[in-house]
Amino acid sequence: MAEDKIYGPFEVDQHITAHSIYYAGKMGSRFYTTLRDEQKILGVRCEKCNKVYWPPRTTCGRCFSQLSEDDLVEIGPTGTLETYTLVTYTEPVHPRKAPFIYGIIKLDGADTGMAHFIDEVDYTQLHVGMRMQPVFAEERKANILDIAYFKPA
Repeated sequence: MAEDKIYGPFEVDQHITAHSIYYAGKMGSRFYTTLRDEQKILGVRCEKCNKVYWPPRTTCGRCFSQLSEDDLVEIGPTGTLETYTLVTYTEPVHPRKAPFIYGIIKLDGADTGMAHFIDEVDYTQLHVGMRMQPVFAEERKANILDIAYFKPA
């Protein structure tokens, strides 16, 4: 009879690169193409609990109602800085090299915020509650980086 061996925990140091393309769905596709083509930001309103989410999603995070393209609403473009941080290290998954500022901006008309880059301001000048506005990329590709960054309004 074979003897069962017991192995202790071990770590594997590995780095995986996975290039992929995925379908953003009807809601995500509409959000990104409107951002690219019209430089407008869409949220989605849940009629049941009257919450507006950005970016839009197909399920309400509060009451789990199904949401559709008919529930899309234009929000922003200005909003309020809810929190922020200075990133001082670079990782391969970061879309830009450090140092850079990330903040969570809750756009006017939305009930949720979203993380994005903040530029054109010194970190020491930022404060929670600061009004922010988007700066759109010159070359837009239908992704979240079509908003290049937010800056003080």
